[in-house]
Amino acid sequence: VLPFPSQVVYNRVGKCGSRTVVLLLRILSEKHGFNLVTSDIHNKTRLTKNEQMELIKNISTAEQPYLFTRHVHFLNFSRFGGDQPVYINIIRDPVNRFLSNYFFRRFGDWRGEQNHMIRTPSMRQEERYLDINVCILENYPECSNPRLFYIIPYFCGQHPRCREPGEWALERAKLNVNENFLLVGILEELEDVLLLLERFLPHYFKDVLSIYKNPEHRKLGNLTVTVKKTVPSPEAIQILYQRMRYEYEFYYYVKEQFHLLKRKFGLRSHIRKPHPRPEFFIPSPLETEEPIDDEEEDDEKWLEDIYKR
Repeated sequence: VLPFPSQVVYNRVGKCGSRTVVLLLRILSEKHGFNLVTSDIHNKTRLTKNEQMELIKNISTAEQPYLFTRHVHFLNFSRFGGDQPVYINIIRDPVNRFLSNYFFRRFGDWRGEQNHMIRTPSMRQEERYLDINVCILENYPECSNPRLFYIIPYFCGQHPRCREPGEWALERAKLNVNENFLLVGILEELEDVLLLLERFLPHYFKDVLSIYKNPEHRKLGNLTVTVKKTVPSPEAIQILYQRMRYEYEFYYYVKEQFHLLKRKFGLRSHIRKPHPRPEFFIPSPLETEEPIDDEEEDDEKWLEDIYKR
């Protein structure tokens, strides 16, 4: 008898701790015997109608119980005649996510700047060393809309309007969260996210928190921190916050829903009113929760070996 639900999709948002979760899922899939379905495609989140049909068909025919994960905007399975799976996801403070991605693209993580340059040869030097304040204040494309409108499309879906910053995409994203996502967690409270996933999906996530807290896993986490991060000026941060106002409205909505869920299950939250602008780069162990590149398998293998012993 298949457990319920037996079809789960984690359409992971970039730079929101997803690499950490995927490492955990690899261990958990061996431990619990579910089918972890990953993708070799890492940079294609928007799909044509035919690509959507093809991907939905491939996912739907996977051996159950499965958990499929990929960086991809929300897919409506029922639109193409498939069974709608249960969705899960994690998001984080939008400006922190943007800054993490900005510096990761340029300098990578613990593997070193030179190594990262070899893997990003097409990036021009002036782009690599572009001061973040200049990028923001002088309105470079990377630091402006629509590029800053990043998190909402993962929940809004594949409709072209989902990529346009505005109320329509925001409201559709909220609706999908309510109707199709079992849980959307907050990276800043990752342990509580894992605790709730274990509660809701035990046949996938049983023991996830104890694995995550294992010192060997924490040691690996320290290796995935993005390097060379610098904090933009208050003026630049204020501009970013204004440009990302829809992202923040969504983030606060998800955070509020997450805290309601935590209270329902007896987990305490320190809920504060949103600041006029968010607090950035608050030192926390979660700075170590950066995902590492999908091409690198060595650390993953090392981690898996630990839990096979």
